[in-house]
Amino acid sequence: MYFKLCWAKLNEVVYSRGRCGVKIEGVAFTQEDTKSPSVVSDGRVQAAVNGSCDGAKLKCAHSSFEKVMSTAHVAPANESKFKTVFRVVSGNFLEMYDFMVYGYYASAIAKTYFPSGDEFASLMLALSVFGAGFLMRPVGAIVLGAYIDHHGRRKGLILTLGLMAVGTACVALVPGYATIGALAPIIVLGGRLLQGFSAGVELGGVSVYLSEIATKGNKGFYCSWQSGSQQVAVVFAALIGVIMNRLLPPEQMTAWGWRVPFLIGCLIVPFLFIVRRSLRETDEFLARKHRPSMGEIARSIAQNWGIVLAGMGMVIMTTVSFYMITAYTPTFGKEVLKLSATDALVVTVCVGLSNLIWLPLTGALSDRVGRRPVLLAFTILTILTSYPVVQWLVAEPSFVRLLMCELWLSFLYGSYNGAMVVALTEVMPVDVRTTGFSMAYSLATTIGGFTPAISTYLIHATGNKAAPGLWMGLAAICGLIATLVLYRSPEARNQYKTA
Repeated sequence: MYFKLCWAKLNEVVYSRGRCGVKIEGVAFTQEDTKSPSVVSDGRVQAAVNGSCDGAKLKCAHSSFEKVMSTAHVAPANESKFKTVFRVVSGNFLEMYDFMVYGYYASAIAKTYFPSGDEFASLMLALSVFGAGFLMRPVGAIVLGAYIDHHGRRKGLILTLGLMAVGTACVALVPGYATIGALAPIIVLGGRLLQGFSAGVELGGVSVYLSEIATKGNKGFYCSWQSGSQQVAVVFAALIGVIMNRLLPPEQMTAWGWRVPFLIGCLIVPFLFIVRRSLRETDEFLARKHRPSMGEIARSIAQNWGIVLAGMGMVIMTTVSFYMITAYTPTFGKEVLKLSATDALVVTVCVGLSNLIWLPLTGALSDRVGRRPVLLAFTILTILTSYPVVQWLVAEPSFVRLLMCELWLSFLYGSYNGAMVVALTEVMPVDVRTTGFSMAYSLATTIGGFTPAISTYLIHATGNKAAPGLWMGLAAICGLIATLVLYRSPEARNQYKTA
């Protein structure tokens, strides 16, 4: 390692008024403080050595260089940003893939683990277990978020991937209710809770990492790939579903075919683990001299509870709309609209691709015009159009109408979320950025994660098949109010000005 780091070249010596300035690629050191390197945004470290630039001073600089190199793990300045983004979002892909597969096969999972004479009750139990994972997210946000804020982004993201993998295996490998009785749904519930605990900080950890490696003026674009990786998972999971539905008859899909996508998730875990282990710690985290303890983090979150709650309101719009147009679409298309399961999954593939287009576009747009205008525009548009477009769909259900409806809702979700993720990273206090972001996101998903179950209940209770559109409109109202409140605060204005 020493030889690799010594490969960094001394590329600039500047004489000015008795000071010798030394700049070395990949490292930073000073004569005054060799233990706390000052890392700048471009990955290089600069140090000033007082006095004339003589042999003694350069020797001192060399000594400082060695001390810094022995302790700091700094990413090379020329490392590909694309590779770094790919590495950090890899675990995010697995998290969303598991959630999507569960949502796609909720009906089959219900019959396997929650048998009941009432089909509605069985489906509600399965969807409730899907939502139960979200109840663990706030716990994961506090525990794992504090771990990441204290020990580093890299270590925390490796840990969350491991926990997610164990939860996936629980759902994939546990025998059905007919084989081991009540133990089956208990183990599945435990797996979902473990996934939720891990996911409680996965999104926050990824988002903060991306914001800290982003180049100046491009945070929105970089952070949009947190959600972008989720859309790749949506498309991948839906494509597997389409293929499985074509290869197997419905009876075999219900009996065992639904397990195949979960097993595929287990098989790709080793690859994702290798990829994520190659991550380097962010320069911004390494530059911090203070690493807050669990107690300090808890006190900071308590002091900034208003920002966390406002952030939660913004995320509710994201989680409700996302799970409605992805995880709930196959169930809605098959059970409510009476379309084929394949048609509903094909629509979901198109939705994922649509999301993948709008997220980076509006993330980049928010870098140019600001977060607030984008957030306000798309919350208002969602409030005005979400129910009418779903009502238009259920009036004459068809594959074409379902596709058009879902693509419109995808446009609303992707455009809003492209600005929302980066906004949430900017308004959180720096020392507890991961914990604060994760808390806001996790609290919101305890509501939004139940969208499939809530939508199913609303249709059953009201007899109105368009009721899910009302639920999405209500979530947009929360997003609108939260945006107005959050961007009135001095914290939000100051954070955005310095972003």
